Amino acid sequence: MLARHHDPILAIATASGRAAVGIVRVSGRDLRPLVQALFGNSLTPRQAHYLPFTDARGQHLDQGLALYFPAPHSFTGEDVLELQAHGGPVVLQLLLARCLEVAQTLGADGQPCLPRLRLAQAGEFSERAFLNDKIDLVQAEAIADLIDASTEAAARSAVRSLAGDFSREVDQLRDALVRLRLLVEATLDFPEEEIDFLRKADAQGQLQALHGAVARVLGAARQGALLRDGIRVVIAGQPNAGKSSLLNALAGAERAIVTPIAGTTRDKVQETLQIEGVPVHIIDTAGLREGADTVEAIGIARAWEAIADADAVLFLHDLTRADTPDYAAADAHIAALLAQTVAHSVPVLDVWNKCDAAPDNERAGLLLSAKTGTGLDALRQALLQCAGWHGGTEAVSMARARHVQALAQVDAHLHLAHTHLQAQAQALDLLAEELRLAQNALNEITGVFSADDLLGVIFSSFCIGK
Repeated sequence: MLARHHDPILAIATASGRAAVGIVRVSGRDLRPLVQALFGNSLTPRQAHYLPFTDARGQHLDQGLALYFPAPHSFTGEDVLELQAHGGPVVLQLLLARCLEVAQTLGADGQPCLPRLRLAQAGEFSERAFLNDKIDLVQAEAIADLIDASTEAAARSAVRSLAGDFSREVDQLRDALVRLRLLVEATLDFPEEEIDFLRKADAQGQLQALHGAVARVLGAARQGALLRDGIRVVIAGQPNAGKSSLLNALAGAERAIVTPIAGTTRDKVQETLQIEGVPVHIIDTAGLREGADTVEAIGIARAWEAIADADAVLFLHDLTRADTPDYAAADAHIAALLAQTVAHSVPVLDVWNKCDAAPDNERAGLLLSAKTGTGLDALRQALLQCAGWHGGTEAVSMARARHVQALAQVDAHLHLAHTHLQAQAQALDLLAEELRLAQNALNEITGVFSADDLLGVIFSSFCIGK
């Protein structure tokens, strides 16, 4: 561990602002001297004590609850002290300052000494829990994902990851991989033996079964990542095609200004909604056209920036003007620019709006009316299909992009391992190396092996007090 991991830490563990209750949390290797100095006596472990919180002169700062959790039976695996007071910012800051003040006096006059108590960094309590083997890295990330969940499905999936469902799947893959590695290593260590370890143990069957299990977990992880991150969808098209009306219809509220005047939307307007639990970030953009004024041109430039970063693009057409030569030519020009701007893997959906005003106009693509709501359900399903959502969240655990990337690396290594296994003795050393690399990729998911810089990136995204 780094030197900072040995310091006792404290922070306000509740969100900033006013609330009925606020919590100051302290974690360290031995907090008994701090508890004794704060309250004049010890606290019964895991029992709430209702008592006054006082300053150095004995005057009351507040009246609240104090709970003491001795190591290792605490969230962090260290001693943990929680002070629950009224949730005013000033009160909590006074309690924070009082803990720091008391810690500085410890060690004087023969009192027990407490190492330097300091303010916690972002995510440092969860990091302590990980370092003390109370949770693995996936569970630590699930804490932040549960706090940040934007849909009910995402919250339930985060709870499953926090309970260890995803970690257990990864552990099962690792166990199967280790067993396969042992077979290969045994064959490499005893090449003179006549017994074919790999054939007798059905190494090829084990590898195929493992590869199939990884593919299933990878597919589920992609679903979990969708629940966490969602999909960015940009609505693009000419002015007055109904982009803002479509945003409002999907959101079920008037989020964007709608007028008959071309160029009303001058900047991006974003709304997040959920479709079957998947967060969908819909972005309305300025109408794409030539000859716009200076302000509108800035909005159009921002529209193209949003299009370049999109996970999917809705190219909205106006059915009532679709047969007009000028409009059709402008649409064709925009289509050519879209093909140059979006990544090859990003779908561009042709959506024909105002079907209520042009009922006999049939086009290839999705027909809808932002005004009446016709076709919106079909559009929602098309967006889920673009995102790769297969439906059903009952067994999906929360996952992150790094989990998906690591599982994809495992899948690639196992594919190469299968190729080397086919070559038998001529490539057994390469087979062993691919299996080793696959195991390393799995280990990074749960943190069995993780670089310090990776831990820094993960825990720095947490809120203070967590």
